[in-house]
Amino acid sequence: MINHDFKKKFGQNFISDKNLISAICDDAGVENDDEVLEIGAGAGSLTSVLNERAKKVVSYEIDKDLQSHLLGLELDKAKFVFGDIMDFSIENIEKDFSDNYKMIANLPYYITTPIIFKFLNGSNKIKSLTIMVQKEVAERIVASSGGKDYGVLSVMIKFFGQAKITRIVSRKMFFPQPNVDSAVVSIQIENKYPQIDKEKFYKFIQNVFAMRRKTLNNNLQQAGYDKEKIKLLGEETLKARAEIFGLEKLIEIYNAVK
Repeated sequence: MINHDFKKKFGQNFISDKNLISAICDDAGVENDDEVLEIGAGAGSLTSVLNERAKKVVSYEIDKDLQSHLLGLELDKAKFVFGDIMDFSIENIEKDFSDNYKMIANLPYYITTPIIFKFLNGSNKIKSLTIMVQKEVAERIVASSGGKDYGVLSVMIKFFGQAKITRIVSRKMFFPQPNVDSAVVSIQIENKYPQIDKEKFYKFIQNVFAMRRKTLNNNLQQAGYDKEKIKLLGEETLKARAEIFGLEKLIEIYNAVK
């Protein structure tokens, strides 16, 4: 492990286990003709393996104190960008890629959802996301309707593609050791609903899940949707909570009230 002043504000927990790093690359399906976006280079352990496997790697690292170490690795296929990925536009990020690309990231809790939605909402070139997240976040990502973990994140991931947990990662695999276990989630992007405005649908889903304990009727009215259109959904639908509806039903409701 490198000599580094770990910064809690960046949620820094590095992985050094080579078998795990190789397994993450396997989960992402990285092949020698792939271009890869890595978020969070850390000590460069994953970047080094990606450099061996992929055609090209562009790795973003927020901690500029790691710059000399990472550049010192002299990885021939890797480009490092030092800064917060959230400060870069999708357009600028994707200038580094000639075609579609895959994302691999070890995401701290505080930035997980913003990064996921930045790329799902903003990119038309990303093929897949393979992300290491807190186990509880992973469970929310893959949750099915009717459960306590099902919500905005679950619905929108299903809207954009197919997600599955590929492995659970013990907290003991990280340094410094976090307080919770993690999981690797693979999200394959599928353009299943090209006719639906994804930003408007995202806003609709946020609205219907705004107050989880309230009925669909209450949430739609609170969000200001047309009352006459709402009535047409029928009493049985309106008295239910959004969490019982699967994606297809939510799309049906969205089309009825939009």
